[in-house]
Amino acid sequence: MNDVTRRPRSPRRLQPEQRRQQLIDAAVELYSTRPYERVSVDDITEAADVSRALFYRYFDNPAQLFAAASRVAIDGLVARLTALPDGTAEEQARQNVGEFIDFAVQHKSAVTALLRNGSAISPEAGDLLGEVRTAVVSHIKARAGLTDVDALTELTLWCWMPVIEEATVQWLHQPTVSRDTLVDWLAGQFFGMLGATQQFNSEQDSS
Repeated sequence: MNDVTRRPRSPRRLQPEQRRQQLIDAAVELYSTRPYERVSVDDITEAADVSRALFYRYFDNPAQLFAAASRVAIDGLVARLTALPDGTAEEQARQNVGEFIDFAVQHKSAVTALLRNGSAISPEAGDLLGEVRTAVVSHIKARAGLTDVDALTELTLWCWMPVIEEATVQWLHQPTVSRDTLVDWLAGQFFGMLGATQQFNSEQDSS
């Protein structure tokens, strides 16, 4: 446990929500660098400088804490995406992909666990993954001014998400290309998919 940053001992008269947040903050740090299955309750309580009894006062099990920690991290990602500056469609696509990849690098182990087996860890984690996909798709549509898209374009946006997720997880563990190359390639995938959808729609309209 030498690689765990032990938090300074805090005053004992903390509010319940502060104690809970203390555990979540410690979990976010631990899950960023270790696989979910390698983080124990003892690891978390040591990093947060609290007792096991206090852990179980706020969480039934590690899976519940993982879901809470993942939500905090995901909320941070959505905030970062929302704060991105305006730009051309190509610039926006690269910005969105770049932020997601940087987030995945920062939370490598947690992102891998969430994307690969979030539902198996806990129902809450699985639900969270669905929520973040919805938020990202809505964000892309809002930034691009797409207030009313056809059904196939909507499907295209949703299908692009798994491409980003799987490519990012593969790259995290086998970085065979640079980060910028991955960003450009994923942005290109997006416009390639959109182009194919637009061509299909055009052919359907003319037939």
